[in-house]
Amino acid sequence: MFKEGNTYIAYTPQLDLSSCGDTPQEARRMLQEAVELFLEEAERMGTLEDILQECGYDRDKWIPPALVEIATVESS
Repeated sequence: MFKEGNTYIAYTPQLDLSSCGDTPQEARRMLQEAVELFLEEAERMGTLEDILQECGYDRDKWIPPALVEIATVESS
């Protein structure tokens, strides 16, 4: 999660999805809703398994790939 101005942005790098809210709690709730809708639509379209594999999930248990690093890069 990060903040841009007065808005909180919740982001899941594993699925490359984000959402926002006026509070951290709202941003998390909105991200959860966005993920649920994304997965439901992918399943409806028959592409869920392909998407999860492309995102690096382990097919046997649908475990997300390990996050290796979180970093902030400042411009010079």
